[in-house]
Amino acid sequence: MQARRLPAEQAMLARYRAMVLIRRFEERVQSLFRAGRVPGLTHLCIGQEAVAAGVCSALRPGDRIASTHRGHGHSLAMGADPDRLMAEILGRETGYGGGRGGSMHVFDAANGNLGTNGIVGGAVPLGLGAALAARNAGKGAVAVAFFGDGAMNQGVVLECFNMAALWRLPLILVCEHNGYGEFTASDDVTAGELSARGAAFDLPVQDIDGMDVEAVHQATAAAVDSARQGGGPGLLFCRAWRFSGHHAGDGQDYKDDAESRAWRARDPIPRQRARLIDEGLETDESLTALEAEISDRVQAAARRALGAPEPSGPLHEKLFA
Repeated sequence: MQARRLPAEQAMLARYRAMVLIRRFEERVQSLFRAGRVPGLTHLCIGQEAVAAGVCSALRPGDRIASTHRGHGHSLAMGADPDRLMAEILGRETGYGGGRGGSMHVFDAANGNLGTNGIVGGAVPLGLGAALAARNAGKGAVAVAFFGDGAMNQGVVLECFNMAALWRLPLILVCEHNGYGEFTASDDVTAGELSARGAAFDLPVQDIDGMDVEAVHQATAAAVDSARQGGGPGLLFCRAWRFSGHHAGDGQDYKDDAESRAWRARDPIPRQRARLIDEGLETDESLTALEAEISDRVQAAARRALGAPEPSGPLHEKLFA
């Protein structure tokens, strides 16, 4: 009989489950894209799963997130239904937006997700507004805004840093620093050290290994606790790597092979898997069974989405009936 797990131990396994779900989901989307089944482009977060799982596991019901164009992982980590998410990406009527929004316009209010976003840095003002609303409601909720290092040169992002700090809003700013803005290395187009920019606004900054889900979770939990108690915003600088390209069809010829291999050696999923086994919380067999269960769930979601109808008729009648 397996020993009873403490809440902290259960949470470690839950974060592993979330990362595996995100990885398997993204891999299935990538294969469907290559088969010509995904309308338009889609942006995958393969390699960055620890950020989504680590951040969102520190939140509670009533908290809100605002996501990015690379937002499938954030959506799943907040509890999105894989069936509805897959259907939206494939342009099917059973998706979150009736199949008309696609992966960059997923809105899931029931799970606290204000939406994936096709505007670079667009999640930051959304998160700022949610944080202002949360402060005014006085119920201790927080908001999280995800953005990439490519958004750190956007004026609206820095304006929001200023406003959040000035008004001491409960906003957690999460920069997923994967080293690239689209196809250009951030170091080639950015002056100074990005993580230092928060100091100009007196933002507490935590520079984190974004390939370690436990490190991300612990840093987020500390920032969230402070924000709930009126301590104001925090900036989490999560250094990660996207194994997939800027979009699903990007071959990444612009990346250095040796650097990519070094980052792949730090894959967050095997890292957490080894931690669970080394600490005696799970076995190889139990995790293999869990992984198979998740793979089956994702394959079933894809089958159902592919079998769902494409949109027809006025959209508002379907979404707001």
